[in-house]
Amino acid sequence: MATSAEQMRSWKGFAILTYGFRPFFLGSAVFAALAMAAWVPMLAGRLSLPTAFDPVSWHAHEFLFGYLGAVIAGFLLTAVPNWTGRLPLVGWPLAGLFTLWLSGRIVIAVSAELPASLVAAVDLAFQVALAGAILRELVAGRNWRNLVVLGMLTLMILGNLLFHLDAARGNYAAQGAGLRLGLAAAVLMIAVIGGRIVPSFTRNWLVKRGETRLPSPLGRFDKIALAILLAALALWVAMPEGGPTGFALMVAGALHAFRLSRWAGASTGAEPLVWILHAGYGFVPAGALALGMAILFPEMLGTAAAQHLWLAGAIGVMTLAVMTRATLGHTGRALAAGPGTALVYLLLICSVLMRVLAGLSPAQAEMLYVLSALTWIAAFSGFALLYGPLLACHRKAA
Repeated sequence: MATSAEQMRSWKGFAILTYGFRPFFLGSAVFAALAMAAWVPMLAGRLSLPTAFDPVSWHAHEFLFGYLGAVIAGFLLTAVPNWTGRLPLVGWPLAGLFTLWLSGRIVIAVSAELPASLVAAVDLAFQVALAGAILRELVAGRNWRNLVVLGMLTLMILGNLLFHLDAARGNYAAQGAGLRLGLAAAVLMIAVIGGRIVPSFTRNWLVKRGETRLPSPLGRFDKIALAILLAALALWVAMPEGGPTGFALMVAGALHAFRLSRWAGASTGAEPLVWILHAGYGFVPAGALALGMAILFPEMLGTAAAQHLWLAGAIGVMTLAVMTRATLGHTGRALAAGPGTALVYLLLICSVLMRVLAGLSPAQAEMLYVLSALTWIAAFSGFALLYGPLLACHRKAA
């Protein structure tokens, strides 16, 4: 049987179709910048898309299920062959999957002109096809350990379906159960996968530098922290305004803040490619604590601002961290971030912080919204400019 490298060398078409991370990472970054560029005039009432979603629901859906969906596809289509030892998706099948994702973005943008059932079917087709491909590979490779990742992807599909049902009924889907379920699945995915890669990559980097303080290995505490986060997220999906939900989220946030502190992040300041992983994971406990506070003390902080610590912070920062590292590693470059990459990271973190500050400073909210959007656009445009040539050109993927 041909090896992955042999199969990729046999593909004579576009280099961007030689591995899953290439089209999906580049496509997601370009989409993140363009969708935010559209959102600013939409927020000001100067642009109106022919979408059946209200503007806020379009914004929320396209970043949670659109942008993140593409990043998850790029990550899983790259990671699963390593997990199973089987061949990656290459060439026209990969192009077909990417086309499904892009079709979802298009039909949602013009959904006011189409039947709601058709819009939902086209959008969900990408996630279902991705889940089917991942299930096939995990089963064929007998990689039962990672079926949990497929389970979280399935929850995201269900969340997307519920979001479409909410929108079709004329409900405010941006605050519906579908968004909460999709976001909860995304946060849990970051906690599970991040709990593997953050301490692992940190350990590798610290060992090379001869450091003695290393991240704590995965143990019973981590499993307890994950179980409590799962319970807190389930409560939030079912009872978003309940007192027990707020308390559970704050407990989960405190546990995951302590979990992060055990990974020696304070020793990684010299390498942006490593410390950004800690920063991204840090938004998981920060979001849980802030959302718990918003539920228990709504006069102090709005839930929308708190949720953005997860939506823009945990998801945005962690995905950018993974995309930069995976692109460098799988295109044969050194695992080190240059000044441009460090600037991209800082721009995105600033974007998240300004969005949260907008929820705390109503008088300055409009200015902060615009600044947050501009720095977000700059961050993802910067990624596309810096990493686009690496993603589109022929160089080894391993």
